[in-house]
Amino acid sequence: MESGAQSIMQDEIIFRSNYPPVQVPEDLTLPEFVLSNAEPYLDKVAFVDELTGKEYNYGEVTRDVKRFANALRSLGLRKGRVVVVVLPNVAEYAIIALGIMAACGVFSGANPNAHSSEIKKQVETADAKIIVTDGSTYDKVKDLGLPVIIQGDDRIEGTIYWDELLEAADRANTGIIEEKVHQNDLCALPFSSGTTGLSKGVMLTHRNLVANLCSSLFSVGPELIGQVTILGLIPFFHIYGLTGICCATIRNKGKVVVMRRYELRAFVSALITHQITFAPIVPPIILVLVKNPIVDEFDLRKLKLRSVMTAAAPLAPEILTEFEKKFPGVQVQEAYGMTEHSCITLTHGNPNKGHGIAKRNSVGFILPNLEVKFIDPEMGRSLPKNSPGEICVRSQCVMKGYYKNDYETALTIDKEGWLHTGDIGYIDDDGDVFLVDRIKELIKYKGFQVAPAELEAILLSHHSVEDAAVVGYYPLRTLITNLP
Repeated sequence: MESGAQSIMQDEIIFRSNYPPVQVPEDLTLPEFVLSNAEPYLDKVAFVDELTGKEYNYGEVTRDVKRFANALRSLGLRKGRVVVVVLPNVAEYAIIALGIMAACGVFSGANPNAHSSEIKKQVETADAKIIVTDGSTYDKVKDLGLPVIIQGDDRIEGTIYWDELLEAADRANTGIIEEKVHQNDLCALPFSSGTTGLSKGVMLTHRNLVANLCSSLFSVGPELIGQVTILGLIPFFHIYGLTGICCATIRNKGKVVVMRRYELRAFVSALITHQITFAPIVPPIILVLVKNPIVDEFDLRKLKLRSVMTAAAPLAPEILTEFEKKFPGVQVQEAYGMTEHSCITLTHGNPNKGHGIAKRNSVGFILPNLEVKFIDPEMGRSLPKNSPGEICVRSQCVMKGYYKNDYETALTIDKEGWLHTGDIGYIDDDGDVFLVDRIKELIKYKGFQVAPAELEAILLSHHSVEDAAVVGYYPLRTLITNLP
């Protein structure tokens, strides 16, 4: 078989993974899939809040996912109904998201730093039934006419308190209506600007996300199970934060060190103190780590970091070289993914398993179970190797469509099931993929791709470059990497 696994069928040039297909379970929901085989790890820490030190072990995560699911059912949540979560990164975030899914509901994460009008638009578009937020964000949702669950210590009249709700659910186990969750049911409704710049709800099923995890984690060997500590700084309301960080780490029984916001000293201290082995970050942080003298206050020899993901914008070669000199032994990898494809599409592998790391500046190779082609944007024909064209992908990870938007869905997914990404790239002779352009360029804001209509809200929502670039908004489409 050729490198890049090219096949020609009826004048179509389709590329597949160099690696064998991986099995995707047929009968497991996303919560069941990621929490399976947790018994040996019940006492192991799954999430720790870097700021407060609050921890949840796997026993507590498993318990509270079930408790929150029961609580939502007791509140009347029914199958397919949306719960919007407006929270920063907190240790309970994955419990909340998985609990919604386990209750047959649909999780929709919203940016807590967004303008209240943007949150209102998402809530109304999704036809949400419940909102989960905290005291600091409550004013942005208080007038939306929905039940509000407050996570945290704040007490606000007329709201439902997280801890009391879980305790009440324990006492109300009888009489709660349970509905069967199927793999093809919706479980997540993140919002994406797609290729048109208009925010739309992306309908993702349990099958979509389970299939994506199976493909993206194919290179994680048993020696890494329970051993990876990952930095949870990328916003969890984004598909990569939820799937690529929270769910992937739970599946591999690792630990997530949760950070609500970026501050340089706290960031470097967390890397060292928590012995973080994998850190998904963005180019502005790479630049700061290379240039800012504050970093030199720390003994970098204590770092256990093995891999860094740099996302959302190209990293200048000279900065990458400086980083590699300052942090020897730390791999800097890029990969490619998008909300409409459930997260990761192209990535790197574990060389120890014979899965090579793609070339420098490549976004990786094609994952198992995926088909990729590169089409001429003007002529519509598929292109051979080393010929830049629009990246199109077909797999079990492709979204069900945009919520109540058949027109935009038809523009993005064609009749043969190909997802058109709007990104221009090519595959080389070795099967490595490179991005080169966009069909419709979005505005770049501090390394992030955003639609023009969204830029004003972002600017209004943030008071510093670092907050905006790191915590406040994360793009539809980003360069992302798999677990080391």
